[in-house]
Amino acid sequence: MPSYTAPLRDMKFVLTELAGLDEVARLPDCGEVTPELLDTVLDAAGKFAADVLAPLNQTGDQQGAKFNDGAVTTPKGFKDAYRRFVADGWNALSLPPEFGGQGLPQVVSAPVQEMWQSANMSYALCSLLTQGAVHAVLLTGSDALKKRFLPKMVSGEWTGTMNLSEPQAGSDLAAVRCRAVREGDHYRLTGQKIFITYGEHDWTENIVHMVLARTPDAPAGVKGISMFVVPKVLVNADGTLGKRNDVQCASIEHKLGIHASPTAVMSYGEHGGAAGYLIGEENHGLEYMFVMMNMARFAVGVQGLGIAERAWQQARDYAKERVQSADIGVRGGPPVTIIHHPDVRRMLMSMRARVEAMRAVAYVTAAYLDRAVRLADAKERARAQEFVDLMIPVVKGWCTENAVEIASLGVQVHGGMGYIEETGAAQHYRDARISTIYEGTTGIQAKDLLGRKIARDKGLAVKALIAEMRMLDTELAKAGGEDLKAIRTRLAAGINALEESVNWLVANYVASVRAAAAGAVPFLMLLGSVAGGWQMARAALIAQQRLAKGGAEADFYKAKIGTARFYADYELTKTPALKESIIAGAAGVLALSENQF
Repeated sequence: MPSYTAPLRDMKFVLTELAGLDEVARLPDCGEVTPELLDTVLDAAGKFAADVLAPLNQTGDQQGAKFNDGAVTTPKGFKDAYRRFVADGWNALSLPPEFGGQGLPQVVSAPVQEMWQSANMSYALCSLLTQGAVHAVLLTGSDALKKRFLPKMVSGEWTGTMNLSEPQAGSDLAAVRCRAVREGDHYRLTGQKIFITYGEHDWTENIVHMVLARTPDAPAGVKGISMFVVPKVLVNADGTLGKRNDVQCASIEHKLGIHASPTAVMSYGEHGGAAGYLIGEENHGLEYMFVMMNMARFAVGVQGLGIAERAWQQARDYAKERVQSADIGVRGGPPVTIIHHPDVRRMLMSMRARVEAMRAVAYVTAAYLDRAVRLADAKERARAQEFVDLMIPVVKGWCTENAVEIASLGVQVHGGMGYIEETGAAQHYRDARISTIYEGTTGIQAKDLLGRKIARDKGLAVKALIAEMRMLDTELAKAGGEDLKAIRTRLAAGINALEESVNWLVANYVASVRAAAAGAVPFLMLLGSVAGGWQMARAALIAQQRLAKGGAEADFYKAKIGTARFYADYELTKTPALKESIIAGAAGVLALSENQF
């Protein structure tokens, strides 16, 4: 059975050297975030991921979730693993202390989330959705709602879901038809929701659903959507459970991957209406959802990172064990392990370099999430939020698109054995595929990035980021060395491609919005690639400085420089081509009429 080992050394390097853990520790209510605490949390999480969750990944995929007359049974071992997960306090890691959470910053939570996703993506989806539901109630829920639902959701005694999509309303939430009619201090909901992750399961006695619906007099379109808390089991005033609510699981989906995770069709109000409680005000559900969605999209980006790491580890281990063919250039030589073959090396380096770049971008964004919430100065909080808003669609879209490619490379490294389910490589590929769709497809992330984050402010936020990236050039020039020289040259070309693309998009967005939109996904990938290259260059510079001082871990730091060099040579060299697609690619995208397809 494929194993998993948390990449603790690289995680800690990124957190301390790139994400600025020491700066986060100086934020309000973060004084306990010391290197010692980080070691304790990450070491314990790594052990739980490796010993408890990872062994269930392949068996869970094989057994799958089972549906029987409204009830869902998860694979053997999953329920017990969840009980241990909750008992050890993992569900409450980053959630508010006033409701029983530990209140740790996102920059500490992000690597832990990566471990859960690497070890067992199907399992980890439940706590991911619960955290999203908790944030929804925290955002604008009344004090009564918070008191009634949050303590047991934070502890993990109850789980949560997000109910957005309907058969006719996938990405277009303006088409939501689920109906909510006021009745005293609550509402009665009727309708159907689809694609509800862990909408029904056997882990907890209650599931708290966040449901988008319309009131009878709501305006048409997105302005008429409200958000409601709809529990599976009603909760009495004293906090005890009451009778079953009018909520049923109608079926679960048969999917390409994540077989152990039940994806439910939920039916509300078949017997008179499900009792639900309004969050915030009527007709503001979509704006609440978008604030909540920022965290969900970041979490899915980390999910992509996690599954990519797992695929990389398995491919690396297989390449070190699989003996096949003589080494190139050695006539009549003995067969060697395939990691000796240059093309296998190329694939492994591509996987490794992209995973490390993804981790750096994600963790740095997590640190800015903490700054945007916790900084004392309002202007500094706003600047941090600008970075977050810019990078969230990149973390989500770029990381997950890379995850699919990395998992595919993992199959390729295995050769024919990768196509056989027993090795586990195919599962990572199947599981990764949903991540580019969850919480808005890559196209939706790119549209958000282009319209809301680039065109709206005339590119000011991204130009500020570009200016920060350029500040690294002087340090790289001073450092010297052939590797850093090559990295500097490639990074400069990438930044230039990014800047030219931004200028073109800002200049043409209003007059040629369809042409700009045709290049939206290439632009997202360009920004992600350059941001990754920026962080890899920072890592290489720090590694060279550590090597100059001597001491331990020389191999680790040399590998950092070599991996950054590969990223520059193989990933940053693609950025000028992406620029050309952004600026000149619309002609081909829009060339054919509908009838010509």
